[in-house]
Amino acid sequence: MNEIKYLLEIADLKDTEYKNTLAITSLIELLIEKGIISQSEIAKKSHEIKIKTAQ
Repeated sequence: MNEIKYLLEIADLKDTEYKNTLAITSLIELLIEKGIISQSEIAKKSHEIKIKTAQ
């Protein structure tokens, strides 16, 4: 019974992860479309965050 519970929790997490990814992607696309930020600025900031979190 616990196995089924864990599988359901994993499914819920995957759904939440998908929805969060969709929301973030939508926000980024809107910011780029409106000229508020560029793709290169997003890439640069992503790289900066990756370096900070690796330390």
